[in-house]
Amino acid sequence: MGAAGGCGALLGALLGVALAAAATPEPPVHSLAEVLFCQPDVPLLGLALTFDDEQLFWFDAPSSRWQPRLPDFPAWPEATEPPSELVHDTTLCQDLLELLTVYATQHMPMPEAKGIPVANVFLKRPLELGRPNTLVCMVGNIFPPAVTIGWQRDGVPVTEGVTNTTYTPVEDLGFVRFSYLEMTPRAGDIYSCIVTRERDNTSVLTYWVPQDPVPSDVLATALCGAAMALGILLALVGLVLLAATHRHRRG
Repeated sequence: MGAAGGCGALLGALLGVALAAAATPEPPVHSLAEVLFCQPDVPLLGLALTFDDEQLFWFDAPSSRWQPRLPDFPAWPEATEPPSELVHDTTLCQDLLELLTVYATQHMPMPEAKGIPVANVFLKRPLELGRPNTLVCMVGNIFPPAVTIGWQRDGVPVTEGVTNTTYTPVEDLGFVRFSYLEMTPRAGDIYSCIVTRERDNTSVLTYWVPQDPVPSDVLATALCGAAMALGILLALVGLVLLAATHRHRRG
């Protein structure tokens, strides 16, 4: 076997490797981010740890400790980045904010960026009237991260059974926030999620009304009846066409 044969074998092996690599799907790309912000609104300081735009932990500056997104989520591993190491970053953020605010006020006034919150209300589990469930209000397009979320039932404020999350940063430089309401849906109820932007006291309302789903047996019966009616109609049409054809031939 000469040099040409060896070269051909090498090219064949390389081609095989290339085809195998092309056939192997690329592993998914994930992003782990730690986002720090400070502002003149409440909360004055925020630090979130996210994984693929899903918040894992939030740093509570007043108590100087990490908190999970929801109370029943796993706690922050104590061996990872103790809160004392964050003091420098938070102090720097607040100093920069003060410096930029003074500069913008005295030398170069800048327009204020605002996002109009968008709320979407949905159930956590499939609807069953009379059975406990959870209403979720997902609020997006938040900027700056300074909104309050409240609930009403039939126009009356509801505070019991409400859990609000902190702010989750997303890729478009905005924030998302969730609010959960433990409730029991009943026919005729009208729930509303009220999102209020603190800086200018404007509110966005989104309503949710329980709609009793059609039971599966009733739906199956209705579909069966519709199919039978359609079959009878088609049979009658066929008989009419057949009679018309016979008359045409006799004529």
